[in-house]
Amino acid sequence: MTGTTDALVLDLVEWVAREPRLYSDVIETWRTSCPRLTIWEDAVDRGYVARRPTVEGLRVTVTEGGEQFLRAHGRFEFHRAGSASRGWMISTMRSADVPGGKKPR
Repeated sequence: MTGTTDALVLDLVEWVAREPRLYSDVIETWRTSCPRLTIWEDAVDRGYVARRPTVEGLRVTVTEGGEQFLRAHGRFEFHRAGSASRGWMISTMRSADVPGGKKPR
């Protein structure tokens, strides 16, 4: 993957990590007519995201490999949530998003 493509795959995986997305929403948001920008396909082929059937339709979720990819790039932290449906709430934060550029620990 090129640096640009890798950064876009990282953005896609981070976006899905915030909450599972409907497959139709993912394709609508991330589709491209450029055959050289295969962001969705790259994320699926690398095992970072997966489609899962739900009563609402297909949902796209982050896989364990996607979680590792986010962690390796400093964009993934787990926080225990009270939601019975999720069990875990995912918080993603980049150092650039925090005043002073330092991520709280």
